[in-house]
Amino acid sequence: MHDDRGLVEARLKRVLDERIRPAVHPVSVPMEIGVWEAPGEPVPVAEGLAAEPRPIAAGDPWGKPWGTSWFTVTGTVPAEWAGRTVEAIMDIGFDENMTGFQCEGLVYNPDGTPVKGLNPRNQWVRVAAPAAGGERVEYRVEAASNPVLLDYHPFLPTQLGDIETSHTDPLYRIARMDLAVFDETVWQLVMDLEVLGELMAELPVDSTRRYEIVRAVDRALDAVDLQDVGGTAGAARERLEAVLASPAEPSAHRVSAVGHAHIDSAWLWPLRETVRKVARTTSNMTALLEEQPDFVFAMSQAQQWAWIKEHRPEVWVKVVAAVEEGRFVPTGGMWVEADTNMPGSEAMARQFVHGKRFFMDEFGVENDEAWLPDTFGFAAGLPQIIKAAGAKWLLTQKISWSQVNKFPHHTFNWEGIDGTRIFTHFPPVDTYNCAMKGSEIAHAAKNFKDKGVARHSLAPTGWGDGGGGTTREMVAKAARLRDLEGSPRVAWETPAEFFEKAEAEYPEPPVWVGELYLELHRATLTSQAGTKQGNRRSEHLLREAELWAATAAVRAGAPYPYEELDRIWKTVLLHQFHDILPGSSIAWVHREAEATYRRIAGELTALIETAQRALAGEGGTPLLFNANPHAWDGVPAGGAAVPAAPADEARLTESGDGTYILDNGLLRITVDPRGLVVSAYDLAAGRETVPPGAAANLLQIHPDFPNMWDAWDVDAFYRNTVTDLTDADEVGPDTEVGKDGTAALRISRSFGASTVVQVLSLRPGARRLDIFTEVDWHETEKFLKLAFPLDVHAERYASETQFGHFYRATHTNTSWEAAKFEACNHRFVHMEEPGWGVALVTDSTYGHDVTRQVRAASDGGDGGTTTTLRASLLRAPRFPDPETDQGVHRFRHALVPGATIEDAVREGYRINLPARGLTGAGEVAPLVTVADDAVVVTAVKLADDGSGDVVVRFHEARGGRAATTLTAGFEAADVVETDLLERPLEGAVPRPEAGELPVVLRPFELRTLRFRRA
Repeated sequence: MHDDRGLVEARLKRVLDERIRPAVHPVSVPMEIGVWEAPGEPVPVAEGLAAEPRPIAAGDPWGKPWGTSWFTVTGTVPAEWAGRTVEAIMDIGFDENMTGFQCEGLVYNPDGTPVKGLNPRNQWVRVAAPAAGGERVEYRVEAASNPVLLDYHPFLPTQLGDIETSHTDPLYRIARMDLAVFDETVWQLVMDLEVLGELMAELPVDSTRRYEIVRAVDRALDAVDLQDVGGTAGAARERLEAVLASPAEPSAHRVSAVGHAHIDSAWLWPLRETVRKVARTTSNMTALLEEQPDFVFAMSQAQQWAWIKEHRPEVWVKVVAAVEEGRFVPTGGMWVEADTNMPGSEAMARQFVHGKRFFMDEFGVENDEAWLPDTFGFAAGLPQIIKAAGAKWLLTQKISWSQVNKFPHHTFNWEGIDGTRIFTHFPPVDTYNCAMKGSEIAHAAKNFKDKGVARHSLAPTGWGDGGGGTTREMVAKAARLRDLEGSPRVAWETPAEFFEKAEAEYPEPPVWVGELYLELHRATLTSQAGTKQGNRRSEHLLREAELWAATAAVRAGAPYPYEELDRIWKTVLLHQFHDILPGSSIAWVHREAEATYRRIAGELTALIETAQRALAGEGGTPLLFNANPHAWDGVPAGGAAVPAAPADEARLTESGDGTYILDNGLLRITVDPRGLVVSAYDLAAGRETVPPGAAANLLQIHPDFPNMWDAWDVDAFYRNTVTDLTDADEVGPDTEVGKDGTAALRISRSFGASTVVQVLSLRPGARRLDIFTEVDWHETEKFLKLAFPLDVHAERYASETQFGHFYRATHTNTSWEAAKFEACNHRFVHMEEPGWGVALVTDSTYGHDVTRQVRAASDGGDGGTTTTLRASLLRAPRFPDPETDQGVHRFRHALVPGATIEDAVREGYRINLPARGLTGAGEVAPLVTVADDAVVVTAVKLADDGSGDVVVRFHEARGGRAATTLTAGFEAADVVETDLLERPLEGAVPRPEAGELPVVLRPFELRTLRFRRA
């Protein structure tokens, strides 16, 4: 037989595109259209429904950027359509290639009942099946004219990312608003041919099955009368029955399809628009669930559920009913799909606390899985948090985006810093927007790394980001792929059903130890410095507010601000979403975020001051309130006392050549006339920190224009060009900071269109050099670093992460290490040789890089190793926010020569939690004390259930064993160990509290205790 495969495949494509698909809606009539434009922000549904529309027609423009238009659409079903299925086709100006990134709509009945969403690939509304003929049809459509920002030429700077800078011209034109006959048989034929055509393209060209499909498709097309598609579609389908009925091989890969719509809680749209995106998508999904009995839809992010409940109660009613049926599934157990690199220990824990608690309170559902398909890498502290929240599985797809190394597993155990292992799955379909295409399903099977020992994978299926979720076409394709020769077997399942099967078939999966580093989007550790500083500050203010409010409740009977703290925590958690905290959203999002952080800071400061005043009482004794987990100047952790007498003054001296020396008897810092630190000498250890001939506190600037993803990415080639900012406009004493015995030096520089002022200060008795940096930043596509060359020979260094620290290599032996050229820290980075180390602590920056070089003797060096640590300060990408980071920024760092890990932990807390001074009657005893500084208390609070119980969370912070005692400073009836949700652990029994409580911890082990007050 001659090979006519190519001929048949080309025939199929043209006939489908030009004849069969258009025949799905073979006849239509236009509807009448009216429109009312909301004058500003979106209005309540009732107001939009009641508004008086003006006439508008197909082809007319509508919709200024970020506007809301309420369409009234009316029509009459022709009498001759009686007995046929009728749909309304509403194309408000869609581009199918921009699904989720452009205009969208939500269709209502005139009485305000939501019908379904309108999206580029979901433009229909079922009117009647069958129609009687003559029915009057009326709909209202709340349409959002969101601008396309990630266009065909992506990453171009645009002012459309903020309503304050957008133009007001219409963006869209109505394409059609019609009533149309829906031919079910033709539509089913389209599904048959698409599934077979897509499968055929994935089969080997010499396979028997491929040619069986070719012949069947050819015969089916022969049966189609192109002038009467509707009349001949049934006959064509009959010719495909046998090839569609052939079952899959017994060894076929199993795909668990989960209906899904990954909706970014903010990104290329503001938070307020996400509320509506969620309402549109959930309306679509509840409608689809009513029509498709096998379909299952899962939705994560408790915040998005809460938005529906609060803002769209008419949609919430339908969602609740669908959840009760068991096919609309809450998943993930987190408040939002957060970034997991930058959130602090308690914040990461509270993501699960508030997420899981919402689903439990609303639906009685507790998730065993963490669902983070799009998060930009995963910190090594996360497995322990997942387990402590009562979950045991993790799903993500994002690591498949890594540019350099291909991850070796799709299903595996992920081991965190404390040894906790979490069963983890990366969907081999390599997308969280699967459309049930044959190429996607075939890729899942071919790509699956665990063949031979496992055969299950998951496919999140549906359009996200306002694309409307899963479509009826995807459901139809999945039905045909349930048991089809040549294809993996596809079945709709919940995430839990998938994980149970995957775990059962793979009892001993491989293990990956340490962080899941995404070799992409590294610049998200730096972009939008104001948002990142707001997050860090909010986390520490929340720690203080809970600590002092709990102490005041126990010590002084003060009311505990449960509602305020709950609301503020949820706001902070929302802003840790993986496109807000990483700095990859539009200007509007970050403008609002920074305003929100300012408001939060004011509220939390007021709560702290109220609690501290209640504790201090009346009097003139000077007290220092210490919220740190370690004692400070004689003040116990979590208490207030008269601070110890200050040590001898630090001295600032100047030599004749413009060199300054700061000396407090512990450290001697030498600053040259350029304002650079050329010596940081540890007097107690007799050890120099700065390598010979090097200079620390060196600002360096690089060009920064990545190949794509401007706000997200920094590409390795940025390091090829660097400018050292060594010219100083001023170097001299700072008399404002240099008081109370502190030695302080002020340095001013200018570069490009920007200026920087630094203050280097050395306090009496301090073992650290404080570095305050204020940058008035007006650069474009530049990257600013603060460099510290260190005379340390180390093959690895430590960065703080949640509930501990994680080690990374200083070398680039392999491609895995070389790819980590930008990494994340929380409060500190530490490196050491045996017996001596150095730490850099920070109050707000997260990104850093570490490199090493040998000072070769042949080049006049001493043969030692210089390890250079650089903190990432600022970037200036132009997409999606063309004004990223422009303006004034303030950073605090401190260099800690001679630091152990324990010192790094302590100083990291101190720079983020400055003590607060107050006068009062006398000392305030801590609620809880720990006898070993290796054990760090991360939270002291009252239990969330309002019982008045005191909850204490702590962990081992050095990376070793700890055996110590924990003492409650109040009368307690008993104590019990709990999970993060403050529920007793399985088998845990409350025991009488008897003063000192023995505590034994493994390296980095996290524990939570709940004390019932007597």
